[in-house]
Amino acid sequence: MRATDVVTGADLVDGLRQLGLGRASEVIVHSSLSSFGYVDGGAEAVCSALTEVCGTVLMPAGTWDLTGIPAPPGLVRPHNAYWNANDWPDFDARLSQATSFRAELPIDRWLGTIPETFRLTCSPFRTEHPLFSYQAAGPAAERLLEAQRPDWPLGPIEALDGDVLLLGVTHTSNTTIHLAEQYLGRSRFYRYAKSADGLWAELPNVPGESHHFGMIEPVLRSATKEIQIGNARIRRIPKQAVLAATRQFVEADPAALLCTDDPTCRCAAALQQRLAALAE
Repeated sequence: MRATDVVTGADLVDGLRQLGLGRASEVIVHSSLSSFGYVDGGAEAVCSALTEVCGTVLMPAGTWDLTGIPAPPGLVRPHNAYWNANDWPDFDARLSQATSFRAELPIDRWLGTIPETFRLTCSPFRTEHPLFSYQAAGPAAERLLEAQRPDWPLGPIEALDGDVLLLGVTHTSNTTIHLAEQYLGRSRFYRYAKSADGLWAELPNVPGESHHFGMIEPVLRSATKEIQIGNARIRRIPKQAVLAATRQFVEADPAALLCTDDPTCRCAAALQQRLAALAE
């Protein structure tokens, strides 16, 4: 489908079907509405097309910007690359300023317009992870979301029997790569959130940086189905292909898909996690 001045709902439905998606499909969607150009009906039209064509749609629904807090003073985990409150009064003040997680909280804006519109218009189920929530609609929604635990935020992706769907975004948005990293002992960070009034939680296995994940694209090219809708590059990649390619990269080089020029970046800590896992 060539670039057009206006993307219609019919264009979206037709494009998704050209990728071979159907009512049996389970997809994890990462998206950018602006990448399409002008969409008649906006984000709601994209969500409608996804739920019309696909069986089950899974999307991120994180609330980090509202619920996230610093680590308490003195609590330092190895290779964790995170900051601590200056002292307990500072921690208590930041905890008070944060928002307790609840299902109706808006999704972080940096995840894009489409996930928040999906939450508002598609009546999806949503998990209750205080930082790394997911939402899903469709026959497999409950099965996927039940796979998330406070100590295993990427459980819904692990349970997904299907594909990664990139709508106008690159592999830097592809969280399935993080799942493969975590299988290999890498990108497993502790983070902290307000869980209720006056209460906080330490949450393990929160993934790290992704700004070099685009390096995986050549290896995944043969497994990728791709079309264009409007100005957006739309790609469908089997989840298992993403996991296998990431494993191939990281087993060959512990620093693969990480930056190596900034010792303050979480990439450096993720590398140390991998090296520690290899030394066990």
